[in-house]
Formats: sequence, structure tokens, C-alpha cells
Amino acid sequence: MSFQAPTAQRFVTPSGDEMVIIPRAEYDRLVALAAEIDEDAEDVATYDRAKAALATAADVVLPPEVSRRMLAGASLIKAIRKWRLLTQEQVAAHTGLAQGYLSDIEGGRKKGTPETLAKLAEALDVPDFWLQTPGT
Repeated sequence: MSFQAPTAQRFVTPSGDEMVIIPRAEYDRLVALAAEIDEDAEDVATYDRAKAALATAADVVLPPEVSRRMLAGASLIKAIRKWRLLTQEQVAAHTGLAQGYLSDIEGGRKKGTPETLAKLAEALDVPDFWLQTPGT
């Protein structure tokens, strides 16, 4: 004896829309999934808005941890790198710069070209203008 699936019944509203009947548990699962997708989409939109604001707002305040490190004597680049929990080796590998050169920039012994600073900004995931000095 083989299993026969029940034949589906077709329900149509007076306006001609076809209806679907599903178990309540499946409906609840779909509603929860839709809510999760909406929440994820809103999180992505919030992140995108924040990144766009950072990229265009030259008067953005540095994160407090970065400011604290700078007040304690760290350079801006070092403070941002530490805030991002990165080592000089990791930043150097991402930028293609020598670790010693990065150390010289962080220590103020070298300034870094605008191109170098742009690479560092990308590696540190901050807007370019955070690392550019006026006139460069």
C-alpha cells in the first residue's frame, strides 16, 4: 500500500485571490523568520547610515578610547590601531608597509605620504580625513 498525499483544496476569495492554508506552527515560524530578516535589514541600514555619516562629516568626534589614549601620549594612528585591537604587524600586512615604517609614523619620526595615510585609514577602517593633516 502506498502513501497518498491528500489532494489540496483550492480556496479563492471573492476578489479572486488564492488562499493558502498552513499549520499554525509553520505560520508562527514564518512570522518569526520575517521579523528576524526585517531586524537584520534594519541593522544593515543603520550600519550603512553610520558609515556614510563618518565618511562625510569632518567634525566627527573621535571615540572616547582613542581620545584617552592620545591624552596619555599615544599618536592618533597608534590610538586608533589600539582601539581597533590590531597589532602593527597586522596593519603592516594589510597595507603592504614595513612594520618599522609604521612604527616610525606612530612615533612621529616619519609623517607618511597622503597615499600611505589613506592606506592606513583603510586598514584601520576610519575615514581618510581622520589621518590627513591640513594641507595634504
